[in-house]
Amino acid sequence: MLPPGSVPGEGGPLRKNKPDNTAFTQQRLPAWQPFLSAGYVLPTFFLLGLIFIAIGLGLYFTSNNVAEIELDYTGNEPNSSCHPCTSNANTNCKCTIQFQVDKKLEGPIFMYYELSNFYQNHRKYGISRDDDQLNGDLDYLTNPSEYCFPFRRDGKDRPIAPCGAIANSLFNDSFVVYAVNDTGPSTRVPLNGKGISWWTDYNVKFRNPTDNGSDLQQAFQGTVKPFNWPRPAYELDMNPQNNGFINEDFIVWMRTAALPTFRKLYRRIDGGLEPGNYSVEVSYNFPVLSFNGRKRVTFSTISWMGGRNPFLGIAYLVCGSACIVTAIIMFIVYVKYQGKHIFKEE
Repeated sequence: MLPPGSVPGEGGPLRKNKPDNTAFTQQRLPAWQPFLSAGYVLPTFFLLGLIFIAIGLGLYFTSNNVAEIELDYTGNEPNSSCHPCTSNANTNCKCTIQFQVDKKLEGPIFMYYELSNFYQNHRKYGISRDDDQLNGDLDYLTNPSEYCFPFRRDGKDRPIAPCGAIANSLFNDSFVVYAVNDTGPSTRVPLNGKGISWWTDYNVKFRNPTDNGSDLQQAFQGTVKPFNWPRPAYELDMNPQNNGFINEDFIVWMRTAALPTFRKLYRRIDGGLEPGNYSVEVSYNFPVLSFNGRKRVTFSTISWMGGRNPFLGIAYLVCGSACIVTAIIMFIVYVKYQGKHIFKEE
């Protein structure tokens, strides 16, 4: 008589969790394990090294073909035209930077402002914002998040819109570019500020607190501007499609940078720049000398891989060279020890 729980024809008790008797569950599937011999490994390393070096050279030379004009206007040098603007007593100060274009730069040309020694990646700075408020939520407009402290409310307990340290430190220098004409008046170069922010930011993440066509100033009623702003959010631009929380300069600034030296897109010059002399009129408002920072404005063309950035090309060259060197060392070791093995057998 079989014990309870047994199966006829099997000499043991029934196991409830026993897997099915298939090749997959019983791990009887056919398998293949590569044999890493020198005949396979050494050519693979040489081939990968050559491919990486070829890609690296292409990326590196493509990056070097991107034309850049970088102008420092920090003004900490006494002979700089922007030096008088570094004084705290000078408000709404303007200075002019001259530069020259030697050969035609095809459009579009991207115009950036650059800051150094500015840590947007500091944790408390990076979380000092209210995304619900920036998305146009009326409840958070008048009751901002605690993360915005101490830029949440003013001394009279009125809510700040937009709140937080990131919005309060909005970059507020502005630039006007002129083509200098030696025989006549200078010509203003048209700058395009449309589409300088990420599509998802402008169309999804940022919304004005009113979407029913009502007056934007009325929507911000009961709130106050950030401490460092000269005017409230509803007066950032006369264009209603670029005003309030959907102002593209504001949106670009709110996307924080990962490194202490960073560039942010300011404008595009779609028509390019012809050879000649140019000037940039700077409205100098953003202070940087208090934290040993620097300010620059950069004009850059683009290539199929974007702007100038030699890092990726250098990284491919280093990896390719490492593969070639490793393959050479492995080949020398293989020949040396394989020769000894053959000699001993003989």
